[in-house]
Amino acid sequence: MDRRQFLIGGSALVASTALPRLPAEAMESRRLTAKPATVAFFGPEEPATPVWAYDGAVPGPVLRAKQGESLKATLENGLADPTTIHWHGLRTPNAMDGVPFLTQPPVLPGEDFLYDIPLQDAGTFWYHPHVNSAEQVGRGLSGALVVEEKDPPRVDRDLVWQIDDWRLQEDGNLAPFGGFHDKAHGGRLGNVATINGKVGESLRVRAGERIRLRLVNSANARTFGLSFGDLDPWLMARDGHPVEPRRMGTGLVVLPPGGRSDLIIDLNGKPADKIKVVDSYYSRSVYTLAEIHYSDESPLRRAPLPTPNPFPANPVALPDPKITEIHEMVFQGGAMGGLRSADYKGTEMGLREIAQMGLVWAVNGKVLPPMEEGDLGDPMLDMKLGRTYRLRWRNDTAFDHPIHMHGHSFHLLSRNGKNLERPVILDTVLIQPDQYVDVAFVADNPGDWALHCHILEHAAAGMMGFLRVS
Repeated sequence: MDRRQFLIGGSALVASTALPRLPAEAMESRRLTAKPATVAFFGPEEPATPVWAYDGAVPGPVLRAKQGESLKATLENGLADPTTIHWHGLRTPNAMDGVPFLTQPPVLPGEDFLYDIPLQDAGTFWYHPHVNSAEQVGRGLSGALVVEEKDPPRVDRDLVWQIDDWRLQEDGNLAPFGGFHDKAHGGRLGNVATINGKVGESLRVRAGERIRLRLVNSANARTFGLSFGDLDPWLMARDGHPVEPRRMGTGLVVLPPGGRSDLIIDLNGKPADKIKVVDSYYSRSVYTLAEIHYSDESPLRRAPLPTPNPFPANPVALPDPKITEIHEMVFQGGAMGGLRSADYKGTEMGLREIAQMGLVWAVNGKVLPPMEEGDLGDPMLDMKLGRTYRLRWRNDTAFDHPIHMHGHSFHLLSRNGKNLERPVILDTVLIQPDQYVDVAFVADNPGDWALHCHILEHAAAGMMGFLRVS
């Protein structure tokens, strides 16, 4: 299948040359129904693909709310399997986090569950199941969540690109799930990439406009590394949290699975110009993900716009810099990883024996089996409410690991011992082989919180545990 995809089109342009204040949408109570559906990725002439979807669409509806409101969403399970919704990146009350057995019972077929979450942070987030995530997300259950700032930046358009990939067979069906190779290697990488569930479309723009582009990576395992030709976008936020605005130039906007970035792009090209958005994270698989087409209209404005102001900071507690004790977590195992044995529920077992149970990863020499009712295992770390903790996450494997922490946002302090000039607030950090990162956060949200690799096949195969804040 041709892997060069184009973006879907946007809404009509404003006519004014002044940057408008886009109206914020008040959050209404929503009902999200998870159920089987079909999607024609390549148009009506090609075979349709059976998927699982929220409200019959892939991706699910973009939910929009304002900072300070509450998100009220009822999940209705129209599947034959249990499910939940995890609100990725939101600092939710523990009972609303969507992790089966750890924070809530799974929602059984025919049942529903009300999520009621105060939205303390503005930014770009997303939602997806946390029951058998590798399959349920891989079949299409995910959607974007936009929490607008109380005083949002002025742009001509605010767009969401939810980027995903799919492993399709020639007959249009999804390839079978659960392969051991995916668990032990780089996860389930697809052969078709989509933006907002579409293939083969382009984004139409007008010269002179300024857009806010919210990027969400909902793929099971693929990291996207995007370049935007000569557009030179401003990087404004990562994982929902503001950064000091900086030009990306020809550098890559890297989106690990679960990661998000907010860009502001000034479209300073000429009418009828065309820009290619290229994904080149994997050097052996470079392809055009999208095309941006300028209309023939005269420029919306001719004078260059000023540098965008930084987005207002979210109310994330600052870690105490005097805390220097480091709690290290070493991620081990997988193919070519050198792990020969690990602890499984108190018994040292050889990797071959562990692999027969579908588990191939370990943390600090311990395999973390899937959580079950009445058998959650022990917390990876027991923390005291209100205290600062500094963690070191070390990748001692042959594959990337995007590590995601629930319930908190952390400050990324350093990579491989080199301090960042400015710490970045994230909930998902990509750690490449033989790298380590130091992160710090205030344990200010009580409960048991999942910590896992967001390559979903890795999480299912021994790389998902939990932290306890008590």
